[in-house]
Amino acid sequence: MMKKAVLCLIVAAMGMTAHAQTNSNHLMMGVGMLYERGLDATIAYEHGSKYHNAWEYFATGYLQYDDDPDAGHVTKKSFWHNYNSWHLGIAYKPCVNRGRNHHGNLRIGASGGSDLHDFVGGVHVGYEHSYALKGGWELFFQVKEDVIIGSGLQWRTGIVGGLKLPL
Repeated sequence: MMKKAVLCLIVAAMGMTAHAQTNSNHLMMGVGMLYERGLDATIAYEHGSKYHNAWEYFATGYLQYDDDPDAGHVTKKSFWHNYNSWHLGIAYKPCVNRGRNHHGNLRIGASGGSDLHDFVGGVHVGYEHSYALKGGWELFFQVKEDVIIGSGLQWRTGIVGGLKLPL
């Protein structure tokens, strides 16, 4: 009787381990700095597929600050009210690097949004590296390049870091 109970526990544990590695979904939250004088905050839903490939549906807010021409340095007004934009978009993330507790993905996507005056569109390209933590949590870092088309052409490049919470 005891052997059967132990055998059932082993089989159940193997089944749970196999399930934890497939098609995971995450809520992503990240913040970063972009050149030149920009801050980025992103919240996203990531739907994982086989071999760590994933689809990401994201909402991003971007803030670009500058020196106040009257004060000669960054002030509260020149920080919060220089240039702001938001975007809603989608990105495909094919896995290009796999390791024991980490993986790396290319990040290729498009978005649309507003700079609070006009419609702006974006093309997003980058690399994301994720490190697995306990309980399905992940720590991630992105190197990103955004091309924003709308009221002028903007190139944004920078780094973002954050957490992926399991769903």
